[in-house]
Amino acid sequence: MSDVTHPAPVDGRDPLALDQQVCFALAVASRNVIALYRPLLEPMGLTHPQYLVMLALWQYAPLSVKDLSRLLQLDPGTLSPLLKRLEAAGLVRRGRSPQDERALAVTLTGTGQALRAEAEKIPAAVVARLGMPLEELLQLHAALTRVIAVTQEIQPDDHGSAG
Repeated sequence: MSDVTHPAPVDGRDPLALDQQVCFALAVASRNVIALYRPLLEPMGLTHPQYLVMLALWQYAPLSVKDLSRLLQLDPGTLSPLLKRLEAAGLVRRGRSPQDERALAVTLTGTGQALRAEAEKIPAAVVARLGMPLEELLQLHAALTRVIAVTQEIQPDDHGSAG
């Protein structure tokens, strides 16, 4: 045993208690929520990261890889294998952008566009599986969006800066 004494927390709580850590709650919640998506996405042939790519493309396609990387907050090295698998599945097409031959553009194929109709059922199914009031989920989303914004201000990332 160590003779090191630890200062008593002001409010009586251990500042290092696992169940008091925001990072722990976020990590476990993220894993658990993503696991809820798995049985909904498997019949569509998608993983959760691929689903996020498809969501971005259903909303904004065509997109350059750089813009898609920035939108999803993924570095191009992480995004590239996702795009390759989606292309191999016949859902997207990668090619040179007509506006800028130096940029790689991602477009949806007909199959990729058609998959949207099936995907439209997923948000309601996830809400039902969670069993939480929609208003509470909207408040959670707003709070997480603020956390994302604050953390990006503190330590701006460079997602999408390459390529």
